[in-house]
Amino acid sequence: MTAAVRWGILSTAKIAREKIIPALRENPSQHEIVAIASRTPDAARTAADKLGIPVAHGSYEALIDDPTIEAIYNPLPNHLHVPLTLAAARAGKHVLCEKPFAIHAGELEVLRPFATQVQLREAFMVRHHPQWHAVREHVRQGEIGALRYMQVPFSYFNDDPANIRNAHDIGGGGVYDIGCYAIVAGRWFFECDPQRVMAMTDIDPNFQTDRLASGLLDFGAGRQLAFTVGTQSARYQRVQLVGTMGRIEIELPFNAVEGGTSRYVIQTAGSAERSVTVPAANQYALQCDAFARAVRHEAPSAAALDDAVINMRVIDAVLASAKSGRVETL
Repeated sequence: MTAAVRWGILSTAKIAREKIIPALRENPSQHEIVAIASRTPDAARTAADKLGIPVAHGSYEALIDDPTIEAIYNPLPNHLHVPLTLAAARAGKHVLCEKPFAIHAGELEVLRPFATQVQLREAFMVRHHPQWHAVREHVRQGEIGALRYMQVPFSYFNDDPANIRNAHDIGGGGVYDIGCYAIVAGRWFFECDPQRVMAMTDIDPNFQTDRLASGLLDFGAGRQLAFTVGTQSARYQRVQLVGTMGRIEIELPFNAVEGGTSRYVIQTAGSAERSVTVPAANQYALQCDAFARAVRHEAPSAAALDDAVINMRVIDAVLASAKSGRVETL
């Protein structure tokens, strides 16, 4: 057995409190939550007491400098992802950083000198869920023929002026928040990267963020992904994959219930549609366990950073196309 990874939680963000901290506690043999930080000592202490975390740091810098911490979870607002991840990497800490990893792909290059020294990974929990692996295996086995196109709708309603997702100057908007999931889905199931992008957005007149965005991604060889994401629309999500001989639809591809079963529908050539139930799983816990294994057993590699750079390059292209009205290449 190896020692549990000693974690510091960089902020009291909702996703940390409600998703990651409970996920870490599912497997105490791999994870130990040592400390949590906030911008003020009082806020940090209140959160630590409520969450049962022993150490409270009244600044992000204090947590990064804590010598008892090995790994940091960074769920700060998007514009702070790179600066605080960089500070943590300089201090020799491994970092699991929430998506999107940056505001622009070029920002990530400051992390490159550290990518082979510590684990630096972008937190896309969906890539750890068994339903994503099961569906990709159907595609790999040719059960729906050659995968030709994907459609990904994903939306929720949030018009709160105080919510960081509606703050334009710190990386708010639908493309950054949930469009990134559609991009990752395309890369996951096509198992390659898009070559060019077309997109359009509807901009909220008050927030100046994209509240509706649609994109068409060309993955080459006649393969396409169409997505629409909205932050002021009814709650809805699907991943639909259509091949030359069949199709698959994932019911809750992104917000699968932690600890609950999942379901997708598959129809292959000459057969009736059938529903497949995937056993209960917590994609956040699986993500954290994979990160801990990497910390303990894998040499840091630039591959994880390269993957995040590609995600950001696609986001950059989507936003550039929406602004220019032209096809953008990667």
